[in-house]
Amino acid sequence: MATIEVTKDNFQNLITDNEIVILDFWAAWCGPCRAFAPVFEKSSETHTDIAHGKVDTEKQQELAGAFGIRSIPSIVVYRDGLPLHMQAGALPAPALEDLIKQVRALDMDAVREEIKRREAEANNGQG
Repeated sequence: MATIEVTKDNFQNLITDNEIVILDFWAAWCGPCRAFAPVFEKSSETHTDIAHGKVDTEKQQELAGAFGIRSIPSIVVYRDGLPLHMQAGALPAPALEDLIKQVRALDMDAVREEIKRREAEANNGQG
């Protein structure tokens, strides 16, 4: 699967329609972004079951702002509609492969239980 241009209009469908989504926040003027682009593209060709989305921070300032992007490139990973990982900086290919391996290996039932537990703790602290 080739990379997908992500906008505020298609973002939600991308997240809900795909089991795993990796977003690359980038800009054309960013040297590290240009260096990371071939690594990200190769990953999209290797892992055709994962949606690889590119968010141009110049064109999609609202979306970048919603994520609090302060440094590019930045990677955000979703699985089952849940944000799992956010990291600034260009990843070397082996690090991106390792991240994908870790995301695939997650027990999502355990992740959802942990989220529920933390939300309950947060709500109890506000009472």
